[in-house]
Amino acid sequence: MDTGLRNYLVITAGYWAFTLTDGAIRMLVVLYFHLLGYSPFEVAMLFLFYEFFGIVTNLAGGWLGAHMGLNLTMHLGMGIQILALSMLTVPDAWLTVAYVMTAQALSGIAKDLNKMSAKASIKTLLPKGRESRLFKWVAILTGSKNALKGAGFFLGALLLQLAGFRGALLILAGSLAVILTLSVILLPRGLGRSKTRPGFSHIFSKNPAINWLSAARFFLFGARDIWFVVALPVYLYAVLGWPFSQVGAFLAAWVIVYGLVQACVPAVIRRGSGPDGRTARLWAFVLAVFPAGIAIALQQGLEHNSVIIIGLFAFGAVFAINSAVHSFLIIAWSERDRVSMNVGFYYMANAAGRLSGTVLSGWIYQTQGLIGCLWWSTGFVLAAALLSLRLPQTRPG
Repeated sequence: MDTGLRNYLVITAGYWAFTLTDGAIRMLVVLYFHLLGYSPFEVAMLFLFYEFFGIVTNLAGGWLGAHMGLNLTMHLGMGIQILALSMLTVPDAWLTVAYVMTAQALSGIAKDLNKMSAKASIKTLLPKGRESRLFKWVAILTGSKNALKGAGFFLGALLLQLAGFRGALLILAGSLAVILTLSVILLPRGLGRSKTRPGFSHIFSKNPAINWLSAARFFLFGARDIWFVVALPVYLYAVLGWPFSQVGAFLAAWVIVYGLVQACVPAVIRRGSGPDGRTARLWAFVLAVFPAGIAIALQQGLEHNSVIIIGLFAFGAVFAINSAVHSFLIIAWSERDRVSMNVGFYYMANAAGRLSGTVLSGWIYQTQGLIGCLWWSTGFVLAAALLSLRLPQTRPG
C-alpha cells in the first residue's frame, strides 16, 4: 500500500469516528432539550453558536492548516469535541441556554476543523498525475462521512434511551479519545502545510469560480437545514407521534442512504475528468422539484407518513448528487498550495448556510409549520441554481 493511500485511510477512519459523535450529539441535544420543554425555536437557538463559530473556524482553520499542517488542525478538532461532550455531562440545573450554546460553539469549532482538514488533505495526498482519482476519493470520503453521520443520529437516540443523556455523552467522549490517540501516532507531521505561508488576508478567495460555488453552497445547505434540523424531528415526534428511537432510526436511515448515494455519484456522473459548472446547475434545478412536491402533497391532504418518508428519501438522493458535485469542484478548482485556504473559505459559506437554515427551521416551523419550511427550502434551492449559472462550464483538470 502506498503512503498516500495509507494516510488517506487513516484520515478517513478518524473522520468517521468524529462524525459518529457529531451526529449523536446533534440528536441528543434536539431530543433531550425538547423533552425538557424547550420550544422548537429555543432548540434551534441552542445550535446558533455551533453554526456561527463554524463560519469563523473555516476561515481561520484554512489559514491555520496552511501554516501548521492539516493533521494538527484535525487532531485539535477531535480534542475540542471531547471537551464539548464532557461539558454537557453536568447536572440539569447547569444546562442553561447560554451554557449549552457555549458547548455547542466548541462542538461547531471542532466539527469544521475536522472536516476542513480531512477534505483538504485529499488534494495533498493524491500523487501528481493521478487526478482522475480525485472525484472518487472525494465522493467516498464525503459519502461515507454522511452515512456515518446518519448512524450517529441513530446512535444518539439509542444511547439516550439506553444509557441516558450523560451516560451517552461519556461513552462518546471516551471512544473519540481512543481514536484521537491512534491518529496522532499514525499520521505524519506537517501534512498539507503550505510552502508559501500565506498572510491572513488570503483567507478570502480571489478565484471567481470558488466565490460563486461558495455562494451556491450557502443556499444549498440552507435549503436542507430549513426543514431537516429542527422542524422534521419535532414534527415526527410531536405531530406524528413517533417515539425517540423511531425518529432517530428514520433520520439515521435517511442520512445513511444519502451518504451511500453520494459515494456512488462518480458511477452516475461519467464526465471524463469529472463534473463542471453545468452539472451543478442542472442538478440544483432538479432538486427544487422535491421540497415543492412534498409541500403540495401535504397541502392536498395526502397521508403524511407516506409523503414524508417517500419525499424525504427522494430529496436526499438528489441532494446527495448536488453535494458530491460541489465537494469535487471546490477541491478540483483549488491549487495544491492553496487548497486548505479555499476549502476553508468554501466551508465558511457552507456553515453560514447551515446557520441560516437552523435558525429559520425553528422560527418558520413555529410560525408556519412544516409546509412553510418546505416552501422556504424550495426558494433556497432555486437561489443556489441561479447562482450556479455563473460557474465555469469547463471541466477541472
